[in-house]
Amino acid sequence: MAFTLYDYFRSSASYRVRIALNIKQLDYTCVPISLLDNQQNSRQYKNINATGLLPTLEHNQCYIYQSLAIIEYLEQCYPTPSLLPCNTIESAQCRAFALSIACDIHPLNNLRVLNYLERKLTLTAEQKQKWYHHWIVQGFTALEHQLASNNNPEKFCFGLAPTLADIFLIPQVYNARRFNLDLSKFPIINAIEENCNQLESFIKAAPHL
Repeated sequence: MAFTLYDYFRSSASYRVRIALNIKQLDYTCVPISLLDNQQNSRQYKNINATGLLPTLEHNQCYIYQSLAIIEYLEQCYPTPSLLPCNTIESAQCRAFALSIACDIHPLNNLRVLNYLERKLTLTAEQKQKWYHHWIVQGFTALEHQLASNNNPEKFCFGLAPTLADIFLIPQVYNARRFNLDLSKFPIINAIEENCNQLESFIKAAPHL
């Protein structure tokens, strides 16, 4: 049965789920929810997802929230191709990599936080960008170190095929570039981004389409 994805094209969490659906070659229909027009806080959408956050996946008349939970659901229902390494240690490291982005980097830089900084705390655009850059640089420095420590000569974060780690990394890199962050300090991340963005599953999910 087809999937319905409530998303916003620039939402990095929605971007993750689109990539996963594409890798799994699953049919889905996107229902756009504009964050700029505050549609996420409409009564209609909050009847679907009371948090007012994106994305939400509808499948078999049920709703699933949070990008990681959605992707794990897809992995359990459609295990091939797998989004996790076969090795149990690498699988745990891959999850940790994704969680570093989902829990430590992204929440500090999503739209509602940036809007609060600007509208409620009256930060200037320059101050807001400094905030954004600080947390991305701190997070990416740790991720680059982890990738270097893996001593992995392959094309992606954990081997020859994209995994959960790549699915979470690429949307965050996209956001960093949108905010004009110099990523030259992160050559491994840049190389992985280039490799991922040559794949149809990533190209079709990209926000500029």
